[in-house]
Amino acid sequence: MPIEESLRAQIETYLSHLDGLIRRGHQLRDTLAADPSDSAAITATRGWQEDCGVTINQLSGGSKAHWLARSFSEAFLMRSSDGHAAQGAAPAEIVQQLLGVLGQAVGSLSQSDDAAIVSASSQQPAARRFEFVHNAEIRPVLEQAYADSRTALEKGDYDLAMMTSCGILEAIVTDALEHKGSNALAALGAPAGKIADWTFETRLAVAEKAGLIRSGCARLPRAARTYRDRMEAGGETSANGMISESDARKTGQVLHVIMRDLDPGR
Repeated sequence: MPIEESLRAQIETYLSHLDGLIRRGHQLRDTLAADPSDSAAITATRGWQEDCGVTINQLSGGSKAHWLARSFSEAFLMRSSDGHAAQGAAPAEIVQQLLGVLGQAVGSLSQSDDAAIVSASSQQPAARRFEFVHNAEIRPVLEQAYADSRTALEKGDYDLAMMTSCGILEAIVTDALEHKGSNALAALGAPAGKIADWTFETRLAVAEKAGLIRSGCARLPRAARTYRDRMEAGGETSANGMISESDARKTGQVLHVIMRDLDPGR
């Protein structure tokens, strides 16, 4: 593919992704405006902000000095009339600020003479979200699976998005358990036998008991907890015919929480 066509394809992909982020942002802003203390919306907003941050980092070529990266950082610093940082900004206001930054990114990408924003990002090394995983061999697999889950989510393939997120979650928790060691786990009352033979639910429970993760998995929807049953059934859809967008997004949010638990430095 010629360079210009490849660049145009990248721009179209980014524009589509930004459109999805903006739509989610509008929904979150309206929900938070109606009820700033809505815990589910607050959690969803954190996941959305992280997704925005990853995208802005890619578009700015990983440079914090890039104007787009600076705009993203400044969006969290609400200003008072005298120009000083304001305290206690309403969550909906911060979302609105970030929506403005996403709009700037769309405007920049839509200008044919400003394609450098993508050229710079395309030359950066791939994101390394899974450096905390002890088994180096599966890190690139997890990176690709993570990208696939985000793509599936944006395309509305919620079944694939949730199943992929669950697979990543199981893999990183299993890696942490194996690194902890069978003797240490046995001392905590873990089941006998190989970790690979434990159920998904058991691995999550033991990891929490061992202090490897906190209680974030309590928010996993039932469809996610039984994802292995669906895989063994040949990937058939759930009883109600499909995985909901809510369940898919909630599973992705839980994955983000567990990734932070396993890598506090993220």
